[in-house]
Amino acid sequence: MAERAALEELVKLQGERVRGLKQQKASAELIEEEVGKLLKLKAQLGPDESKQKFVLKTPKGTRDYSPRQMAVREKVFDVIIRCFKRHGAEVIDTPVFELKETLTGKYGEDSKLIYDLKDQGGELLSLRYDLTVPFARYLAMNKLTNIKRYHIAKVYRRDNPAMTRGRYREFYQCDFDIAGNFDPMIPDAECLKIMCEILSSLQIGDFLVKVNDRRILDGMFAICGVSDSKFRTICSSVDKLDKVSWEEVKNEMVGEKGLAPEVADRIGDYVQQHGGVSLVEQLLQDPKLSQNKQALEGLGDLKLLFEYLTLFGIDDKISFDLSLARGLDYYTGVIYEAVLLQTPAQAGEEPLGVGSVAAGGRYDGLVGMFDPKGRKVPCVGLSIGVERIFSIVEQRLEALEEKVRTTETQVLVASAQKKLLEERLKLVSELWDAGIKAELLYKKNPKLLNQLQYCEEAGIPLVAIIGEQELKDGVIKLRSVTSREEVNVRREDLVEEIKRRTGQPLCIC
Repeated sequence: MAERAALEELVKLQGERVRGLKQQKASAELIEEEVGKLLKLKAQLGPDESKQKFVLKTPKGTRDYSPRQMAVREKVFDVIIRCFKRHGAEVIDTPVFELKETLTGKYGEDSKLIYDLKDQGGELLSLRYDLTVPFARYLAMNKLTNIKRYHIAKVYRRDNPAMTRGRYREFYQCDFDIAGNFDPMIPDAECLKIMCEILSSLQIGDFLVKVNDRRILDGMFAICGVSDSKFRTICSSVDKLDKVSWEEVKNEMVGEKGLAPEVADRIGDYVQQHGGVSLVEQLLQDPKLSQNKQALEGLGDLKLLFEYLTLFGIDDKISFDLSLARGLDYYTGVIYEAVLLQTPAQAGEEPLGVGSVAAGGRYDGLVGMFDPKGRKVPCVGLSIGVERIFSIVEQRLEALEEKVRTTETQVLVASAQKKLLEERLKLVSELWDAGIKAELLYKKNPKLLNQLQYCEEAGIPLVAIIGEQELKDGVIKLRSVTSREEVNVRREDLVEEIKRRTGQPLCIC
């Protein structure tokens, strides 16, 4: 430290000498010689690590959320949670990281996106990739065979983020799952009903829910000539059909994954079909597909599913789509994905899918992977893609220039004259104790105009104004910020009046 301080002093003195020579207009040769000495001293000194610039940024694929953005998120979460609770779900939570072996081998080709952590005391850990595998581990560990649960939490993926499209490395998932042995397709139909209820309530635009069945896919691959070892990797290619053309998918299957061109063509004849229950009935008559036991089971369940969806009144939102594959390894039956639809540019054109906002399916074998005795617990569930929904809602609010309240304050306690801080503090404390959301400005003698302006900016609907005359009369002046109407309210009646005006329950029973 002493050596560095001495060098810094020499640099300072040499710098002053150079500046002095320049002011005296000394010869260029002399100035150049002294500058050379200064540069040598600076090179000896080296960089000061304590003064290096610190890069202020969030890690790649993550972001901060402002109060305005958090207010939007809370409203979206509220819609989702109310729907989950309306359907009888309980809430659970699990650790943000799991044993690495818990997550290994559950996600197919996406396993490479798992975040591994350093060895911690002899345990190899990974950040959770989704909420489904931890849920299956939770069921097996607690020997549960029947539960309807929801879970909202952050998950982590070592992905290439596209934050403008709501794609992050750290993001929320909102999951709803039904575990237990039940009659076919009743829980599956309810999951699709929940998905439709939430997307309709959020008013983010027209949507379509694509439905398929893993057994139909596996049966289709079998009759087309795909070897068992290639099922999952070909599944992953087919799943890209919502983003790229059939030709590109075919080139990947043939060129990169070694599938014979004629096999790829047979797959293409199937996966480019989509429709409703009539397509299910058509495929039940397909001479090849109907001979495959797996495919036949899947088609039979899909036909039953459409009956229930009609009773739920959502069959017009559902499309049987043979290209839907869902790349995750753990799906065993019905799979589904909701996409937002782009309004067609010209009349007669079909609406285009512009991105997935929810997905899910049946995974009857996952819990058995964790159970020591291999006991299976049938499960079906869904996950809402809230990050994409947040992006859409934020963009809509910005386009409408809509103001978003970032607090829930119901009343500001204000004063009309000076030296009333103690009275304001007493009143705001009374309101807090009564469950009223209240604020006051942190100044001894704020101007009344400043207090009223604060209410307008923050969207606070009411002002409780204390004045010397009001104190003598035992009343509080209650002012509506929007209408500017004022009434005197007896102090003992103030809490009930505020609750009445703000729609808050008068008592907690």
